[in-house]
Amino acid sequence: MKNQLLTFLFLFNLATIFGQTTLSGLVTDSRNEPIVGANVYLEGTYDGASTGEDGSFSFETTETGTQTLVISMLTYDPHYEVGDVSYFTNLKISLAESINALTGVTLTAGTFEAGDNSKVSVLKPLDIVTTAGAAGDFVAALQTLPGTTTVNEDGRLFVRGGEAGETQVFIDGLRVFQPFNATANNIPTRGRFSPFLFKGITFSTGGYSAEYGQALSSVLLLNTTDVPVQDKTDISVMSVGGGVGHTKIWGDESLSINTSYINLSPYEALIPSDQGVQWNSPYESISGEAVFRSKGNKSMFKLYTGFNHADLDIEQEDINYEDFVQFGLKNNNLYFNSSYKHYFENDWSLSTGAAISWDTNSIGLQENVVETKETASHVKVKAHKNFSSRFNLNIGSEFFAMNYDETFSTPENTTFNNEYQDRLWAGFTEADIFLSNQFAMKLGARVEYSSLLNAFELMPRVSLAYKPGDKGQFSLAYGDFYQNPLTEVVKYGQLLGSEKTSHYILNYQRVGDGKTFRAEAYYKDYDNLIKYDTNMPQFNSSFSNSGSGYATGLDVFWRDNKSISQLDYWISYSYLDTQRDYRNFEELATPNFAPKHSLSVVTKYFITKLRSQVGLSYSYGSGRPYDNPNTAEFLAEKTKSFNNLSFNWAYLIDQQKILYFSVNNVLGFKNISDYQYANAPNMNGIFDRRAITPAADQFFFVGFFWTISNDGKSNQLDNL
Repeated sequence: MKNQLLTFLFLFNLATIFGQTTLSGLVTDSRNEPIVGANVYLEGTYDGASTGEDGSFSFETTETGTQTLVISMLTYDPHYEVGDVSYFTNLKISLAESINALTGVTLTAGTFEAGDNSKVSVLKPLDIVTTAGAAGDFVAALQTLPGTTTVNEDGRLFVRGGEAGETQVFIDGLRVFQPFNATANNIPTRGRFSPFLFKGITFSTGGYSAEYGQALSSVLLLNTTDVPVQDKTDISVMSVGGGVGHTKIWGDESLSINTSYINLSPYEALIPSDQGVQWNSPYESISGEAVFRSKGNKSMFKLYTGFNHADLDIEQEDINYEDFVQFGLKNNNLYFNSSYKHYFENDWSLSTGAAISWDTNSIGLQENVVETKETASHVKVKAHKNFSSRFNLNIGSEFFAMNYDETFSTPENTTFNNEYQDRLWAGFTEADIFLSNQFAMKLGARVEYSSLLNAFELMPRVSLAYKPGDKGQFSLAYGDFYQNPLTEVVKYGQLLGSEKTSHYILNYQRVGDGKTFRAEAYYKDYDNLIKYDTNMPQFNSSFSNSGSGYATGLDVFWRDNKSISQLDYWISYSYLDTQRDYRNFEELATPNFAPKHSLSVVTKYFITKLRSQVGLSYSYGSGRPYDNPNTAEFLAEKTKSFNNLSFNWAYLIDQQKILYFSVNNVLGFKNISDYQYANAPNMNGIFDRRAITPAADQFFFVGFFWTISNDGKSNQLDNL
């Protein structure tokens, strides 16, 4: 029996030895360098080994048939070989570097991020609204970034040689059709929205995603807060009005409400405007916003609404009239925006949303009356798929409906009516491809059809990024962008085509050690711009798409919040060379809104002992072109340079009470934005002129802000 057992064990061991298979190979990286310590094993077994100093491995197995060989190593994507084990010999395997979401390359050309969740943010939400001179308006704060131009008599965003109407605003991916408050000519406007409702801002100065269209120059993306932290109430008492906001949370649902009342009458009584302006009824407005959120296990629903009523009556100097010209305005704006996002098991997500707005104006111009009504809506659906850490895809479609009606009435009961309707459909697709932690690309395209223009437009978009080191990277972007003619033109019913521009952008950015450096060169080629043969667009104008132009320049941004304790500052510089032949231009020339040089310096210093944050902002713009009819050249002369030094001071009375003071243009610079010339020459054959200046050289603001919250610590410092 003993001999039989020994014989069995001998035969079993012999069979085992002869039944074993040796697996071997070499593991390298993409540069053909050996990878040491990689794990190599047969899936579902204990058979395996680690690679040696030369990247080689070798081990034996008794498994037979089709098996899966797994090769894994930290910071590399797993590699799989499937086949009969007899073929797993002398393998040559190259592992691909895994994509690290924290340190890998990002696509940044043309884009500034402002959000706590963005790893490439150069600004935070706090920065947007604590900038001296901005007075809580995030649009004014964005004007301290490179690529923007301060047009102090307007207040909207002018980006890289583009008009304000070439920038579009979106909330949670849906279009805002009237993002700025209504105002009078040469009186700067403000954004309609309160900054405290938004978790982050993406400001694209060019080369933006194929998801967005109808903007020749820029898009501003506002994202509302997903989940508030706690219940709280914010109370504001200001020299120009007051406001109250409240946030309430019920489990996974929450509601934030904000309302404000603004009245400039007390301010004008104390510090009246004295530069070509007389207020019969200073600006007065009441506005409110609300955001409802409902968070599911794998979904998020948001409903945003905003309402604004504004009223003003002003008389302004005009070189062509002996008396001041009266202008009255009543504006009502109502906006709804709802969005829903659902995350599926297989790395698909679906985003849907709809927005609608109603905007009416009743304008009194001397004895004439203009009534306008605009109704616009936007419906959007987008699907997103993460196929892997290296490839994800967006695909979507959207529909816009716009209806505009205008009635002009004279005292003699003569009436003129202008109107138009447009139905615009768009489809887009875009893929993010990460070839490594050093190289990534975004490839996309957008197609649009407008019923008003009866035309299809195709828009390719490409972005590339290369990261040679841990902190710096290069980005390159190209794209075609189309925009329908503005209301001031299409309301007259003439058949026109879309205006077009092509963007070319080269960007370098370095972020680390509390410092950010960014430099971006760009070129924009304009085509099919609208031209007309009258001073202003009117019913008897002859319109065409024969205009063209270009814009090229360099933007530089530097920020440092580490070198000096308690001090945070940034410096922005922009060089702009742009010319256009459009509107009623006689020839190719630089428009009045485009200075060649722009500079901003923003500083914020926290004084712990005084419980205070002090801020200074300085803005400079070189002279802006204007046309002098007394000379033969067109738009050949320039105003004096623009200068503005602003100051703010926030004092924490206690953790939740803040006293805030700011003054715009502390040194009282006499800024001139343009000149208005008489329609006819005087008896000496000279066209008289008047300077277009701000209604007041300085603006003072005082406010008291009180927060009541569960933790007893929250305050409104990030809303000032």
